[in-house]
Amino acid sequence: MASSSTPPPPAEAIDARNWAELPRDVTAMILKKVGVMDLLQSAQKVCMAWRSVSKDPDMWRSIHMSGYFGEDMWDEMGYDVEKMATHAIDRSCGQLVEFSIKGFGSDELLDYIGERASQLRRLQIIYPWSISDDGLSKIAKKLPLLEELHIYSGLLSKEALLNVGRCCPHLKSLKFNSRGSRAPYMEYDDEALAIAETMPGLHHLQLLGNNLTDDGLKAILDGCRNLESLDLRHCFNVNIGGSLGERCSEQIKYLRQPYDSTDDCEFDMTFYNGYDDDYSLDDDYPSGFSEIDLMSDVDGDENFEFSCGSDVYDYDYEDLFFGDGDD
Repeated sequence: MASSSTPPPPAEAIDARNWAELPRDVTAMILKKVGVMDLLQSAQKVCMAWRSVSKDPDMWRSIHMSGYFGEDMWDEMGYDVEKMATHAIDRSCGQLVEFSIKGFGSDELLDYIGERASQLRRLQIIYPWSISDDGLSKIAKKLPLLEELHIYSGLLSKEALLNVGRCCPHLKSLKFNSRGSRAPYMEYDDEALAIAETMPGLHHLQLLGNNLTDDGLKAILDGCRNLESLDLRHCFNVNIGGSLGERCSEQIKYLRQPYDSTDDCEFDMTFYNGYDDDYSLDDDYPSGFSEIDLMSDVDGDENFEFSCGSDVYDYDYEDLFFGDGDD
């Protein structure tokens, strides 16, 4: 006689998880680790629950985006990264406090941030080749609460720094970095003087690869009396010795000197001497220098085309976050 009892479910069914039924706060925590690019491209399309969480403005208070996908550029693969950035900014509904971009950006994007993110506290721009002094100056006028500005490489100058200092009185941390150079006659104190003149409230200053001299450093020490940390690595025109060295020791708690190692630097600090692009500081100084598809909301209220049809879902995504600020 056949048994009427129900057979036990297979082991794989017992171990199965319904990710859509996770508590909302747990889902939010997971999706925040996914990254903006992946969240916009794929994660938010998994199910209605994930879509709902992805549209919560709290998910977009901190936005980190890179124009790079492995060794390639997203835009070269057919993706409109700036449009994705503006969509992420819109999702924040004015609550954006931290914005970081790497390898892309424009004056128009900065203006978009200024119009829609007046509460911004931290702004990081890495390789801002298409951002001008005028673009940075305009956004500075719209970000009175800005506390941290981190810039690595680009074509920005003292004019942008002057306007940032004048318009952002709460600025406490500035990183204004470039590649080091020892080309002759490359002495330039204008940026240092702009910082000294307009940023008295700075607590942290990083000037990797800057061409300031001892005079520029003295001006910074005079104008920025609240400085706790100062990073002058690859600032080869500065000679921190004698009375200037003593003053730095007395006034600055954490000092990185021109010939200190850059091994822990998150950027490419390959040495440049003005003549040979392949020259490396290691040659002369052996002491440690290192050289979506078509996306539509289920409720029909948005229709953003981020790509021209490229499919990247099969790739093994690299970490698109860069730097974690000074939180």
